[in-house]
Order: sequence, then C-alpha cells, then structure tokens
Amino acid sequence: MVDRTVAVLAGGLSHERDISLRSGRRLSAALKSEGFDTHEWDTDASLLERLRTQRPDAVVVALHGGEGENGSVQTVLETLGVPFVGTGSQGCRRAWDKPTAKALLENAGFVTPGWVVLPHSMFRELGAQAVLDAMVERLGLPLILKPDQGGSALGTQVVREAAELPAAMVGCFAYGDTVLAERYVEGVEVAVTVVEGEDGPQALPAVEIVPESGVYDFTARYTAGLTDFFTPARLDDTAAKAVAELAVAAHRVMGLRDISRTDAIVAADGTVNFLAVNLSPGLTETSTVPMSIEAAGKSLGGVFSELISRAIAR
Repeated sequence: MVDRTVAVLAGGLSHERDISLRSGRRLSAALKSEGFDTHEWDTDASLLERLRTQRPDAVVVALHGGEGENGSVQTVLETLGVPFVGTGSQGCRRAWDKPTAKALLENAGFVTPGWVVLPHSMFRELGAQAVLDAMVERLGLPLILKPDQGGSALGTQVVREAAELPAAMVGCFAYGDTVLAERYVEGVEVAVTVVEGEDGPQALPAVEIVPESGVYDFTARYTAGLTDFFTPARLDDTAAKAVAELAVAAHRVMGLRDISRTDAIVAADGTVNFLAVNLSPGLTETSTVPMSIEAAGKSLGGVFSELISRAIAR
C-alpha cells in the first residue's frame, strides 16, 4: 500500500477536539506501519483546497462530535467525490441524534430505556419545576441526563434524587439546547465494535466497562486508571450473543458503513438495553475499539487498511 496516500481527518472545532487529535495520531501511526503515505489534516479553512490540490486516494474520518459526525464533513467529501472510510452523510444524521437512534432500534424490536426529549425552550415557557415534576412522574428515578447529540459523555449526569435535577439540567444544557432524559438501568455496561468485511458487518468481542466512579463519564473514559476494561466482556453465552446481534442490527438499521460502536447495558435479568451508537468511535489508548480489535486477533492498522481498500473500490 506504499503507493496509497491517505488523509486522516482529526481535530475540528467540537468539544471533543483533543480526543479526536489523539485518535488521529494513533490511527496515522498505525497506517504508516502498514505502508500508507499518511497525512493528518485538520478540518479548517484549508481543507477544501487540500482536497482539491493534494487529493488523497482516500480519507479516514477520525473526527468526534459536531460536523465530523453529524454528516456535514461527509457531505463535503461526497460532493467532491473523495473516497472515505466511515458512514455516509445520511447514516450520520440518523445515528448522531440519540432519540432518533433509540426510536429506530425500538421500532426494530430491540429494548432501549424509556426516555423523553426536552428542549431548553420548554423549561422557559412552561416553568422548569413543572416540567421536571412531569418528567420524574413519567420516568421515575434514577435518571441519566445527556445532550440529545454529541459524544464522549460530555454533559452526561446520573440523577438519583429529584433535588439534583435542576443543577444536572444546567450542566447538560452547557453542551446542547436539548436534553435526553432516560431511565437509568443498572447492569453490565458494554461497548461492541462492528467492522464490515466481505461477509458484511461482524461484531468483534464486546468490551465490559467498569468505571471506578460508577459512571462512565468523560473523565472516566479518557483518564488512564479510572476505568477497568474486560475484553471479552464477562457475559454468559446468551448475553454475549445478544449484544453482538444488537450491535450488528444497529449498524444495519441506521445504514452505517465500515465501522461503528454500539453502547449497551445488560440488566440483571439478562435484558440487553440499547443506549447509543457511535459512527466515528475513539481510537485513543483508553478507547474500547482498539481493545476489541486486539481481542479479535487483529491490528488497528490492519483493520483500517482493509476498510481503506473497500472505500477506494466503492
């Protein structure tokens, strides 16, 4: 592949910029070890000119959050006809909006925790306390609050007492104008990577996530030593098969492409609850995708080398 030029898009202007840069550096190094002529490009005002004058054979989107996952950058690449690894613009839009993703999986027959979606304007217009009371009456406690769009658990908070809700809502609104309030499900948290190959999308070994704090928030995700990971996850055969089936279904139902990661909770009774799907998952030293790839007996560079070949051939 030494004659192949690949641009790894990383950085951007989202809250997840630093994590994206870490992912991009690791992926770029892995691809160089596979013989690619690899370049790391930010998504700034020079990107379009670079794509036209230094057109790579393929682009790998390693952007997290914002325009890198909501379909905007993908639309630009599609418009210019540049082959790229990752989900197309339409699939991005479906997966990026968490309520839409939950509804699609629920309609497909899978379980997802009950939820409501509330924009900031409703609290202003109807009165914050009245809306919060109605939310608790509908969903009960504990709840988990998260922005309806975005990743890396930014703004995500677990609320166990009603008195904690106002402050938690303020923290959540710092990352978006709309909050997804979801029933909090206790159980085994897992992340399942799906990679496409000649036989279609295949689930890699699930990673079990055990954060020291009990909540897999931004700090727990990206600070070494604050979370224990078990790959493969410590699940019985039935649960392991169920989470794999859920991840592949999420990939297919939302029209994702090449690689994705589904997050789920396996409750004490064995019920698998869909939480979200990530179409540009992290590739840092504490990210679960590289753990899954290694557990499957593969390498990060090898997996993406195959995906790049598929993208060029499309």
